[in-house]
Amino acid sequence: MRGRRRQFDARVRMEALDEGERRLQTALAAGRLGAWELDLATNELTTSATFRSLFGRGPEDDFFYTDLLSSIHPADLERMQSAVRTTIETGADYSIEYRTVWNDGSTHWVEIRAQLYSDRTGRASKLVGVSADITSRLEEEEHQRLLNEVLEERVAARTRDLEKAYATVMEEVSQRERAEQQLRQSQKMEAIGQLTGGVAHDFNNLLMAVLGNLELLRKYVGDDARAVRLIEGAQQGAKRGASLTQRLLAFARRQDLRIDPVDMRALVTGMEDLLKRSVGSTVVVRTDVPDHLPLVSADANQIELALLNLVVNARDAMPDGGEISIGLNHVHQSVPDGELAAGDYVVLSVVDQGYGMDRETLRKAVEPFFSTKELGKGTGLGLSMIHGLASQLKGDLKLTSELGRGTKAELWIPVSTSEITNDSAPIEVSVAPTASASGPKRILLVDDDPLIAMSSADMLMDLGHDVVEAHSGKEALEYLGDGSCFDLLITDYSMPGMTGADLVIAVRHIVPKLPILIASGYAELPPGVDLDVARLGKPYTQDQLERELRKLFNDPVLTGPVFRNGP
Repeated sequence: MRGRRRQFDARVRMEALDEGERRLQTALAAGRLGAWELDLATNELTTSATFRSLFGRGPEDDFFYTDLLSSIHPADLERMQSAVRTTIETGADYSIEYRTVWNDGSTHWVEIRAQLYSDRTGRASKLVGVSADITSRLEEEEHQRLLNEVLEERVAARTRDLEKAYATVMEEVSQRERAEQQLRQSQKMEAIGQLTGGVAHDFNNLLMAVLGNLELLRKYVGDDARAVRLIEGAQQGAKRGASLTQRLLAFARRQDLRIDPVDMRALVTGMEDLLKRSVGSTVVVRTDVPDHLPLVSADANQIELALLNLVVNARDAMPDGGEISIGLNHVHQSVPDGELAAGDYVVLSVVDQGYGMDRETLRKAVEPFFSTKELGKGTGLGLSMIHGLASQLKGDLKLTSELGRGTKAELWIPVSTSEITNDSAPIEVSVAPTASASGPKRILLVDDDPLIAMSSADMLMDLGHDVVEAHSGKEALEYLGDGSCFDLLITDYSMPGMTGADLVIAVRHIVPKLPILIASGYAELPPGVDLDVARLGKPYTQDQLERELRKLFNDPVLTGPVFRNGP
């Protein structure tokens, strides 16, 4: 009975072992896993059919350990053998992935896992493990990696496109902001210019009365030295005021310019001695002017004043001395830029090594009466006058500066399209014929300001003429319409109700041959006003008035032709 029971127990265990084996084989087959066992003492390799298939062998083929080694890709063989040695030495699980090369030359990937089996004495005797084909998985991973790289490239490209689009949008926004800022600045400067021009006109009228009365008073003080000194001092102050109004009119772009072709190279080289004397011994003036430059359309006198002003400003910025560089350069402006139209320009540059200006100071530099100099050492009109001159010439004044590094001023002047004329050639002055060429004249004086009218009338009467005053264009037309005879009409331009231009047109219909002289605080009449009449800028002196009358009446006292720059 005991023997029979042992037989039954053995059969049950054998059936359990057999069932376990079937389950193991089913699991290995389901997982496509190949089983293997390596005897470490003899290197005898026992493998399943699935394992052999991972190395490209058939189910019935013999497969020894040497066959296994020869099937491993040469680049992975050393790594595989090193992993086996590590497992034997340390007892760590054996886990490795490597390539296998089949008989047909194709390459496959396998994953091998095993554990070390020890005998009863604890000595390592076997490696027992499984293997799996991971070729498809790695190919899918590689495919996924490539897809990810493509996706990343697309994302990066899209990001670059978005960044470029964003940069473009921001640049457009920045350009719009700059354009709006330039527009606001232009409108601001235009408003300041209009205000400045109006103030200068009114100031000219006041100076007209002051200078006229002082000039007449000077004649009647006799030999009183103290009175003469006081009057001359007042006259000098009034003349300085007149110079100030000319700067204001320059900023307001209303000064009278004589535009001619100008050789900038000759102009700069001709001023070198004057500029060097103006800056003193501690400042070095260097000029860099090319031999060949096109002519520019400009007023030579105003350009000389502008250059002198820029050089003096540069000197004042270097109280301890330094170097001022003056240069000329021919530049082609291909596209419009701010106030500059496309075209050719000659750029006059003045560079100093002085204090320099910060951004806020640079922004205000061309505003009238803005100055960084000490009180009493500057009017604040120098740069604003040059800016106004540049605008009148259809050029521009560009300033760049950096604190502690100095300032660079560039005056852009358009290239001339005409030839140089002989400035010494006499200008023909057309004068309306009069009944009498000499002797006292009967003059109709028109000015809406009684103070100016009184001063001008006194100067005319002091010259021996008979003067009738009118304080509006309407009143002047009434004098002419009632049959009164006059030899000359002198009228202000800016008057309420009827301007001097309107009065001239009306007078031409009543007395076509009557000589007319327009006296105005604006040296340049507004655009669109083209009158064939003589003009005299306020404030004027009695001598200037007398010379103008002589020209009008062809008085033989004024001999010789009238020259533009004077002989």
